[in-house]
Amino acid sequence: MMKWCLGLVGATVAVALGASATMAADLPQLEVKGVGLNSQTIVSFRDEVPFWNDVIPKASGGKITATFSPMDVMGVKGHQMMRMSKLGVVDFASSDVSKMAGDDPVFEGCDLAGLALDIETARKACEAWLPVMSKVAEKKFGVKMLALGTNPPQVVWCRVPIKGLADLKGKKVRVFNKTMTDFIQAVGGNTISMPFAEVVPALQRGVVDCAVTGSLSGNTAGWPEVSTHQFKIILGWSINYQSVNIKSWKRFGPAAQKFFVEQFAKFEDKMWETGKMATDDADDCNFGYGKCDLGKMAKKPLTEVKVSKADSALHKQLMQDVVLVQWGKRAGKAHAKSWNETVGKVVGLSIPLDKL
Repeated sequence: MMKWCLGLVGATVAVALGASATMAADLPQLEVKGVGLNSQTIVSFRDEVPFWNDVIPKASGGKITATFSPMDVMGVKGHQMMRMSKLGVVDFASSDVSKMAGDDPVFEGCDLAGLALDIETARKACEAWLPVMSKVAEKKFGVKMLALGTNPPQVVWCRVPIKGLADLKGKKVRVFNKTMTDFIQAVGGNTISMPFAEVVPALQRGVVDCAVTGSLSGNTAGWPEVSTHQFKIILGWSINYQSVNIKSWKRFGPAAQKFFVEQFAKFEDKMWETGKMATDDADDCNFGYGKCDLGKMAKKPLTEVKVSKADSALHKQLMQDVVLVQWGKRAGKAHAKSWNETVGKVVGLSIPLDKL
């Protein structure tokens, strides 16, 4: 459970976190509304949908129930989620932190392209950056960030043969955030931004040559059917946030607040556990290496394109010289300095402030 939770609802909640779970009898009768992650991602159908439809009603003894739908089912795009919450259309909302970068670059600070090359580092980096994101979320959108989770690593799927980074030059590559744009353009690729749900037909029709998404998220959405190669260079993790409208939060009252803090802490751990299992399972599903427990076995196994030593070195160089500098320019020196003191210490990197 993250340290920041202790300050979430004041001293009363802090005491509750060290005590037994909130008794259902103390809870008010609540019906909450929420919109969440894309239904085709494993964190959605394995964790988030059951959390709202089953866990919350059961844990509250039926006192708290939810009307909940994934964003694609509701026809909502990721960058709109906090805005919906701000307007009070929903009580709870979740999406990818980096998709909020258009509103404020601070949101992509812990999930920059190439920043974390393993899931443990990804979690530590985002926990270090969470207080900064939370402050901006409260000020700009009137929401509290309650938890973070992850997808499997974001890799490059292609419908044409590639052998490494050099082959992305001139290719039309689907991305979904600014930091991926910085990286792909730095190697000569032409970036196209489009929603997750539109990628399969785009690959099928040749609108894009390659596309970036999670190694298992793409699998469960049918990407192996329209791809031939998967380049395993990691361009982020698509870190998910869970948030609540502050006005709704206050309306819930202390007992419900304690209840939600406890439940989101457990939910958060489960999301990271799922992310780890999905990361381990994805190769079995996409390349036909094993039994494929969480995804769908590819009818025709993809060609696995491993990262060469030369590409690994270039990846690191572009991260330092391009991705960090470009993000620092967007976020500003004050946030770049905060990044160096938090995320930078986790990953062993530093944004050169004199280049901003």
